[in-house]
Amino acid sequence: MNTFRSIDELVRSLDRGKVLLKELFNKRKSQSFNYDYALELTDYDEDLIKFLIEYGIIRESGDFLEMEDIYLNFFENVLQVNEEINVAFVRDHLDRLNENIDYYLKETNEQRKYAYQREVKRCLKNIALTTMRNVIDLKRNIDNTYKNEPNYQIKLAKLKNLDEKRRNIATLITQSEEVINTRQPTFFNVAMDVQMRTVVSDVKLQLNDSFHNLIEIEKQIIHYLNLIAYQNRIFEKVRKLKYLRDQFLLEEHTDIRQVLAFKNPLWMETQTNYRIKLSIELLRSSNTALEVIRKVMTRQRGKTSAPKNIANAIPAEYMNEQTEVIDTINLQEVFNAFAASGTHLFNFVASYRYHKPVTESDKLLFFCQIASQYADELQFTDQYASAGNVEYPLIYAL
Repeated sequence: MNTFRSIDELVRSLDRGKVLLKELFNKRKSQSFNYDYALELTDYDEDLIKFLIEYGIIRESGDFLEMEDIYLNFFENVLQVNEEINVAFVRDHLDRLNENIDYYLKETNEQRKYAYQREVKRCLKNIALTTMRNVIDLKRNIDNTYKNEPNYQIKLAKLKNLDEKRRNIATLITQSEEVINTRQPTFFNVAMDVQMRTVVSDVKLQLNDSFHNLIEIEKQIIHYLNLIAYQNRIFEKVRKLKYLRDQFLLEEHTDIRQVLAFKNPLWMETQTNYRIKLSIELLRSSNTALEVIRKVMTRQRGKTSAPKNIANAIPAEYMNEQTEVIDTINLQEVFNAFAASGTHLFNFVASYRYHKPVTESDKLLFFCQIASQYADELQFTDQYASAGNVEYPLIYAL
């Protein structure tokens, strides 16, 4: 792979492929960027695409193209749209900061001491800038995760991981402040010129702002986690109510009728519209009102009244009230009677006197429903018996 020999050559190359690079960057989240589409963007200049590939700006993957990570990270960092939160950079800057402070204190040559002092200033600025960007990226990722992640488990895991990164950033801010305030007192007393004092003051203010923003982010994460837990409880409750409704047990196991009796929702009522009528005096004296009346009359003349389709009268027999009664078995009563008996569940269900004729398959269904719905109040044994083609466990009441 070729390399650029100067900044001028790099800038010219980026300018030549700016249309293609812009589209590659905009679609960096997509899974594919077709080679034929890239040819169309470059006016079918295949030599330009090969040049960008040879110099490591883009890479070819089969019939698709991608931007190299080094340029992708550069554009994301400059435009502040990166999503990765990397606290390792701050740790590296801290290590370099301590190393250059140590070199400065041991150096005797004034020119080389000034070079180490300048490197310390660069490290301090990089620590503050990287920390601020990490805080901004953290806030954006938290909001995007809560609003756009559809999977509940993944959303919860991502928020917890982002909270862990928040703690790491807070720890690094504390360590950076300790280096400035307590760990390197000799350097910041000896090398504290006017420029260094300005840099240190700016870095302290930026770190302090970042720490306060992290406190707000912590509150936001806690709020989102509480909302997720609340939504999960609502989902579980709705799922349980749906199960009870499907089993025709909703009214028996809940107080839905009592709750609805105290509710008076108005969301299904039609919205009331209040028309404001214009005054006769305004219509007589205003030129604007005259123009509006003319436009309305022009529209009315253009309308043609089409014959309306009138439906036939509703037959009288459809207006008669009809009721349908669903006769079901109350499993709660069956279970209460079984709890007072001394036999096992299958024998009791098979010999129970129901208020209507029940088939053998219905009795088997009642056996399974009672065993599942009242499992906490039943004793399941390891013994099995059979009746016809059905093998069943012996289940007794506790």
